[in-house]
Amino acid sequence: MSCPCNNTIECPCTYSCSRRGKCCDCVGFHQKSDEFPACFFSKEGEATYDRSFAALKRDRERK
Repeated sequence: MSCPCNNTIECPCTYSCSRRGKCCDCVGFHQKSDEFPACFFSKEGEATYDRSFAALKRDRERK
C-alpha cells in the first residue's frame, strides 16, 4: 500500500527508517508485529523504542 501522506516535519519518532513520516506505512509495519508507532507515545515513552502494548500502557499511566 502506498502512503499518500508525508509528515516528516511532524513525525515524533527519533528512529531513522524508510517509513519515517509515512504514517500509513508506519502503522502497517508496527501492526504486523502487534506494536504501536512512536506517535502513540509521549516523548519519554518513545525514547525507549519499546513499541509494545505493555509499554504504551505504562507510558499512558505515567501521565
